[in-house]
Amino acid sequence: MDKIESALKRTTDTRAVVFGVGTLPRVAELFTQLFPGCRAVVVADPNTWRVAGEEVHRTLEQAGIPQDDPHLFTDPGLYAEWRFIEELDARLSRTDAIPVAVGSGVINDLTKLSSHHNHRRYMIVGTAASMDGYTAYGASITKDGNKRTFDCPAPLGMLFDPSIAAAAPAALSASGYADLIAKIPAGADWMLADAVGADPIDPFAFALVQDDLQEALSDPAGVHAGDVAKTGQLAEGLILSGFAMQAVQSSRPASGAEHQFSHLWDMEHLRYNGASVSHGFKVGIGTLATTALFEMLLEAPVETLDVERCVAAWPTWAETETTIRSLFEENADLVTRALKETRDKYVAGEGLREELTRLKRAWPQLRERISRQIIPFGEVRQRLQLVGAPYEPEQIGVSRQRFREAFRRIPYMRSRYSVVDVAVRCGWFEEWLDRLFAPGCIWSIPRQ
Repeated sequence: MDKIESALKRTTDTRAVVFGVGTLPRVAELFTQLFPGCRAVVVADPNTWRVAGEEVHRTLEQAGIPQDDPHLFTDPGLYAEWRFIEELDARLSRTDAIPVAVGSGVINDLTKLSSHHNHRRYMIVGTAASMDGYTAYGASITKDGNKRTFDCPAPLGMLFDPSIAAAAPAALSASGYADLIAKIPAGADWMLADAVGADPIDPFAFALVQDDLQEALSDPAGVHAGDVAKTGQLAEGLILSGFAMQAVQSSRPASGAEHQFSHLWDMEHLRYNGASVSHGFKVGIGTLATTALFEMLLEAPVETLDVERCVAAWPTWAETETTIRSLFEENADLVTRALKETRDKYVAGEGLREELTRLKRAWPQLRERISRQIIPFGEVRQRLQLVGAPYEPEQIGVSRQRFREAFRRIPYMRSRYSVVDVAVRCGWFEEWLDRLFAPGCIWSIPRQ
């Protein structure tokens, strides 16, 4: 809790957090502190209403806080998508009540954006350690088939009881663990971006995510078993990641190339066994992918890289645009996104020369930092297995061939600089894919 209190001094949106076992009765105290004299409306779904929402409603009532009837999302297909924003917007437009969201990722993002639409703040009572978005700026919502992050403030306040989260379905904590272990390669990606001058590191935000990350990830089996203390450590790491994003108004501190796999599969409407795949599970497979790339980068001859050869081989923007249209030809939304994101980070010959020269110059020390940062691939895979998260792409409905195709699309998915961009700019990417997917390799695809 000391770390959370320290982080609150830098946050732009969140003013108070109540964190600890048995803290749910303090919800009225927190509401009164943040929203004196205001009405409340609890926002939940049937599961989160049963777990905590009903008690939140009763506690507010007993404290004499006026309330609207709760808003329960009852659609079994509830997801963070625009039709549910419209549903909540319609409800909030008829009242001045302050939303008290009770739930995790979907409930939080829906309430966050709808509250912003209706010109008010909100607070969240978290029910699972399932993702890092509780305290993050922005809401990730699917609109017109496109997963987008909409600008909106983080909650004004948050209450989180680790004992409630520890009792949640194990898959929720597994998803949160996978989202948190993604911060390992995401941190290394930020180191690369800083080294080439693409995105300077913010020391406060970087430390907020990374300083105690290894400890928070230390016991995946304990998290899977519902250990309250270990679930609390996981939740604290996720909350701190959200604060880091809030502090810099960007997801950069907590998101690198591994999240781009998730964004791609979101836009491809990935489903497995008839259901959507959780954000954390998609990111977990992306974490394995980027960890494998980092291990190859650490073995690569960066210090002897022929920069002029790379510049000579670099495609023009017209050639890059042709590649993008070919890769995404079946999905117009993906073509539009890929063109914009890639254009934002595209560099011409001189820009590429400068980037790669900076990378070579920084590499001796940078290599040591990344070596200390990255958890070995086999250990990441084992930890995901122990926590109950997918550790093979097929476990989220992605075939080996589709997985390889995802790698080839990732360089164009976002303007954020990452290990993928290093591989592409240095001319190593296709060779690395062969090393990952050739017969006998990590994700072997049998020859036809």
